[in-house]
Amino acid sequence: MSLTGTPLLVIAILAAAAALLLPLVLWTRIGGPAFVRGLSRLLMLGFAQVTAILVVFLLVNNANGLYDTWGDLLGGGDHVNAAPDLGPDGTGGRNAASEPKVKQQFEPYTNKVGKGVVKTVLKGQVSGVEGDVAVWLPPQYDDPEYRDKTFPVVELLPGYPGSIGAWFGTLKAQEQLTPMMERGEVAPFILVSPRTTLLGGKDTGCANVPGVVNADTWLSVDVRKMVTDNFRAATGADGWAVAGYSAGAHCAAKLAIEHPDRYRAGVDLSGYNDPAAEKDSITAKDPKLRQESNPLWILKHAKTPPRISLYVSGERTDGYNDGLALKAAAKPPTAVTVVKLNGGGHASAVWKSQVPEVFRWLTREMGAGAKAADKQGV
Repeated sequence: MSLTGTPLLVIAILAAAAALLLPLVLWTRIGGPAFVRGLSRLLMLGFAQVTAILVVFLLVNNANGLYDTWGDLLGGGDHVNAAPDLGPDGTGGRNAASEPKVKQQFEPYTNKVGKGVVKTVLKGQVSGVEGDVAVWLPPQYDDPEYRDKTFPVVELLPGYPGSIGAWFGTLKAQEQLTPMMERGEVAPFILVSPRTTLLGGKDTGCANVPGVVNADTWLSVDVRKMVTDNFRAATGADGWAVAGYSAGAHCAAKLAIEHPDRYRAGVDLSGYNDPAAEKDSITAKDPKLRQESNPLWILKHAKTPPRISLYVSGERTDGYNDGLALKAAAKPPTAVTVVKLNGGGHASAVWKSQVPEVFRWLTREMGAGAKAADKQGV
């Protein structure tokens, strides 16, 4: 039974209701020795507590998009088939553009994420990762006037733990953006949300760790190629951005700074620079890897300042100060916009409210890259 499905929630609610009724009906009717009566009443109270906790957990999980599957919840979800050493650029010497096309079958993603979202299971040919990816197409995509156009893309990363449906269901990104796209307020972006929880009970930090996981390559190479092979999507960096919140924000900043050849912009909502901010981060366990996975360190040690734009927001001790550090280290053509939030905490409601402004910013900063463009080639 699906962890996030309606049947489980209904069963949990019915069980909780029954657990409340049982003591009322049976409390004085239990017979036998005092020990048996006491144990029976204790079990009834325990059952009521467990079912109440289960209902609350399911409601919170569904509302915040934390765990997609039982494997994710229980720490048994391993989506890594192989993790070879792919070198400093994460490609293993392979040119994605010259590789055979990756054609996927998509099905409607109906798991409380709103209309128009589809998903597929992708086997990453370079990364060795296998995971699900959700995709939403802008309203212009099926318009006959745009049949020969390619569209810009934003890769959306949830926090840790996080679901591929979080940006669509919890943050309601497509629901907020559809009317804005129809009015021309924001660019007609394709929205793509790949799985980022790849190892049971561990946060990958969206990094490549030979022998463990190639999360960076999964996101910046395999998912990217899948999108351009299956949709009329921009192929160059000018048409791509990556956005995330919390642990996903750390990833977005890292990927954008590290790969200006793949992304033109990054959005960091309540993120952090030091991977150790997430206690389950595998990149924080090794001093060298911790340093090299820090977006601030990457920016400071880049051979040339990356041609990217970053949007960083958060409260003073929840992303804002880290954003100021990135801004202070940035040199043209790197541009960093830092927005201070006042109140709201580290919460989905805060990130949801920022979606419209974030996509206005992306539309401005990416310029021509954010426009639907004439399709090149066949």
